[in-house]
Amino acid sequence: MVKVGIIMGSKSDLPVMKEAIDILKNFDVEIEVDIVSAHRTPEKMMEYGKKAHQKGLKVIIAGAGGAAHLPGMIASFTPLPVIGVPIRSSNSIDGWDSVLSILQMPGGVPVATVALDGAKNAGILAAQIVGTSDPSILEKVNHYKEELKTKVINSSKKINP
Repeated sequence: MVKVGIIMGSKSDLPVMKEAIDILKNFDVEIEVDIVSAHRTPEKMMEYGKKAHQKGLKVIIAGAGGAAHLPGMIASFTPLPVIGVPIRSSNSIDGWDSVLSILQMPGGVPVATVALDGAKNAGILAAQIVGTSDPSILEKVNHYKEELKTKVINSSKKINP
């Protein structure tokens, strides 16, 4: 069953959002990916947000650049946790407009926000959320974190013989 929805405002966001796709596939988390524009397809966005939990999704990752309304708007329609990925885009003010648009949500409409172009961390966070109710995913996240720890320890040994 699909557990994480990954949506983005346009196809140009896909190179960034691919990092979330790849890490979630690495954790064997079932995903669905779609383009859902807050400005160009508002009806589709509203429908997606309202029905996501009925489809069995546990979390939504929403990436957007520029004005970056998609994560906040999706959060306004769904009871699910939403992770926003601000994306540096061609019409962006060095990405800050996207960061602030996603970060500065009003009280009552939370969006977890990762770093600019931080889709990999969004994927890891989504896996951690899914792992709270799926022991096999939790085990894979734990294994991933152990691998990170091992890499740091090995790097340290190389510079401190």
